[in-house]
Formats: sequence, structure tokens, C-alpha cells
Amino acid sequence: MLRTVKPRNARSKRALEAREAKEVEDVRTAIFVKGTHTGEIVNGVMKELMALKRPDAISFSKKNTVHPFEDASSLEFWAAKNDASMFLVGHSTKKRPAGLIIARTFDSRLLDMCELGVDKFVSMAEFKTPKSTPGHKPMMHFASELFDTHPRFIQVKSLLMDFFNGEVIDSICLPGLEHVISVSIAPAPLLQTANPILGDSQEEDVQNLPKIHVRTYTVKLLPSGTRVPRVELTEMGPFLDLSLRRHQAADPEMWKAAMRRPKLKKQDVEKGLGKKKKNMEVDEMGDLRGRVHIAKQDLNKLQTRKMKGLKSMPVEDDGSSEDSEPEDEPRQKKRRRA
Repeated sequence: MLRTVKPRNARSKRALEAREAKEVEDVRTAIFVKGTHTGEIVNGVMKELMALKRPDAISFSKKNTVHPFEDASSLEFWAAKNDASMFLVGHSTKKRPAGLIIARTFDSRLLDMCELGVDKFVSMAEFKTPKSTPGHKPMMHFASELFDTHPRFIQVKSLLMDFFNGEVIDSICLPGLEHVISVSIAPAPLLQTANPILGDSQEEDVQNLPKIHVRTYTVKLLPSGTRVPRVELTEMGPFLDLSLRRHQAADPEMWKAAMRRPKLKKQDVEKGLGKKKKNMEVDEMGDLRGRVHIAKQDLNKLQTRKMKGLKSMPVEDDGSSEDSEPEDEPRQKKRRRA
């Protein structure tokens, strides 16, 4: 581990403050590492993914003897030294050919990782179409229910979202949306789903899991006669067919610390976005909704508009039917006059 050093001047102090935890995180920097043995397919895939990740990408030109599933100390050292939180390790062996390991760190410690096998790769050079501008924030599309139900695919979705997610912004103009990354799943027999996000409650053979298709398209906005333009997608590449292999789930305590949210401002607390209040919640659209519980009401005591015709008349129990007839006669006379 790196020893903590107190800043000696203002410049080093600003550098240390830039690495501290922030309310709004910076763009995640990814480090591309090559293992001892990499083939042509792995080198091509890492080159294409680095083109999509630029300028927030660091490439190690030399090969390194790194085995993340056995020893993650090298990744943790590089994460602290380069202020990076994502890793893409490429390797190719006889047992696991054309493999990619996507790893994620928290506080310079390994959080979780997943190994993917490249079954098919189509480069950008094979598509004679315009490419997107480097540094633009991509749109992500996940076309399967398994990305929200199956624990293995939930982890893959989370890793891809963190890997390709750019700077956190409040709004964006339409011309800034240049490309979209679509992730889908090949048809497969019905799989048993599990609720826990961290780890698997069932041991499942990865060969029975469906493959993951990653497709990249450029977005072309055309006039439609209305304010909303007509959108067309053009194949840009790269195209990847990936299969799931080994994985390592996040430690529950570390995951809880990583998902901890900072305290909000007083304005947000007054709006109900801060400390959770009883029977109050914020829906997906950002609207504050509340639920009010009241006791059972007695409708007889309900205050309504006072009208002469609705006023109840006193009833005497001692009176006979003969006494009640004269009281009804004046009412009938008044109705005839009206």
C-alpha cells in the first residue's frame, strides 16, 4: 500500500484534494493492461474499446504478469498511482482464449470484476461509415429483462455503465448525441432468476448462460416536420459477441460503503429529497409524493352546506298519529300555493 504523505505546498494539496471523495464523481479513468499472452483478437478489441473510451483512458504498452483473480495487488497499486477506478485486462491462454477482464475499484481497493470471452469481433475498419467524435458521451441501451433480474447480467450491466459513462451533466443538446451502444442477449432457454445483487444464490454453469451482443451505431438526426427529429442508426462498430466466464462479486460491506450517498443541501432536504420521511417518497420523474393516513370519519358529523330543506325535524314519541296529521296539512297547503 502507498504511504500517506502530507502535502508540502499548495500544489500537492490541490492534487490530493482532487483525489478525495466528491459529491459528484469525475469521469472514471480506465487503464488498459495486456497480459503475458495476447492474441490478435484481444489486441484489436482493446484498441477499439480504447477509441470509444478516449480521452479518459490509459494504455500500458508493455505486457504485465497480472492475474487479477489470484492476486489483485497490482491493480490496486495502479489504481492509487494513476487515480483510476476501471481496468480492462486482456489475456489469451489455451484454457481461456481471447479473454477480457473488466475490474472495478473503490478507494483504490478491488470491488468486483467479471471475465468475458470474445467469441466474435468485427472491427470499425470493416464499416465504411462515419465515426463518432472521441470524448462524446454515449447512449446505452440494454435490451433484455435479464439485465434487471439475473445477478450475473446485473453485474455486467453495472460494469459496462461505469466503464462507458462519461461526465455527469444536467442537460445535453441533440447534436451532442452521436452514437449509441446497444447491449442485447442471445435467445436462450428460461433461466432461474435470483433477487440478490451481490453474489449468486445458485451455482450455475456459465456455458448454459446466453451470449451478450454489443453493437455500436452512430445517430443521424433528420428533419421530420416537427420539433422531434427523425432518428436513423448507422452501423459504426465494433461488434462483439461475448460469453460469460469467471466473476468475483463485491464484498457486502465494501459495496455498502461504495453506494453510500452524501448528505444533501438544506434546499433538497426541504423538498423531501434528503433524509427519508415517513410516508413520503420521490418517484422516477422526480415528483414528491406523500401518503396521508386519517381515522375513520363519521359522515353524520360532516359539515355540509346548511339548507332549510335538509334540516332534521324533532320527532316526539308520545304523540299519536292523529296529532301528526294536522302538522302535515299546512305543508301540503303551502305546496299547492307554490
